[in-house]
Amino acid sequence: MKLIDGKKIANQIKEEIAVEVEQIKEQGGKIPHLAALIVGHDGASETYVGHKEKACIQVGFNSTVIRYEDDVAEDTLLRKVYDLNNDPEIDGFIVQLPMPKHISEQKIIEAIDPKKDVDGFHPVNLGRMVIGLPSYVSATPAGIIELIKRYNIETSGKDVVVIGRSNIVGKPISILLGQKANPGNATVTLTHSRTKNLKEIVSRADIVIAALGAAEFLTADMIKDGATVIDVGITRVKSDKTKSGWKLLGDVKFDEVAEKTEYITPVPGGVGPMTIVSLLQNTLKASKGEIYPRL
Repeated sequence: MKLIDGKKIANQIKEEIAVEVEQIKEQGGKIPHLAALIVGHDGASETYVGHKEKACIQVGFNSTVIRYEDDVAEDTLLRKVYDLNNDPEIDGFIVQLPMPKHISEQKIIEAIDPKKDVDGFHPVNLGRMVIGLPSYVSATPAGIIELIKRYNIETSGKDVVVIGRSNIVGKPISILLGQKANPGNATVTLTHSRTKNLKEIVSRADIVIAALGAAEFLTADMIKDGATVIDVGITRVKSDKTKSGWKLLGDVKFDEVAEKTEYITPVPGGVGPMTIVSLLQNTLKASKGEIYPRL
């Protein structure tokens, strides 16, 4: 069993980005600028945005956070999105989800200029990804692809099973691994809560990507010897063994599954650290006009 160390890879990539940003500074170029729009005080959202700010500082980016209370009007957010779309100083921005129930998340996402949609959620970026055009790929699938690449895990001709069909992880990663690319060229099966004979399907897979959001769902009897298992899930559960009274569990029952795998990601420290790094990579691309060349 070989551990896929997302934290180590994320730090390597941040060092690479920091070197490039330093070169941009020396040449008098524009420093990449990432903004985040957050509504309310959701604990997980606050933590994520805090990590984003810290990561921006580490690599030399400029960073802005725009905050609103839970009762903010949808029109107010739409106007702010419009302002960010038209602010030449901002290269890319994210709208932190989830949002209060009176806000249409889809309406907000679709209001973002695809050129600044570094989260990769806009239908234009998703559509470009599907047909193999350059696009901003959402952070978690992009992070998974980067881990596979850096650990030289073969995907061509392999059977891949993705558990979970979310627009943010399951669907994009299934498309990416099925494309004519490297990593890619896999035969991908996208499974979900209504899939019949799930255990049988998963047990044939060379690579399993668990993105269901169900703690310790994947057990050792569901995978074959020598499989690669990538755990995207993260669930906070009560624990009397930690100071905080909580611990984080993935979708994979790690202790028993790890013994059967060739490669496996831990939770925490696997896919999670790659999410912020992917956001930084997209912002750097935006600042350089790599995906959507500047006129």
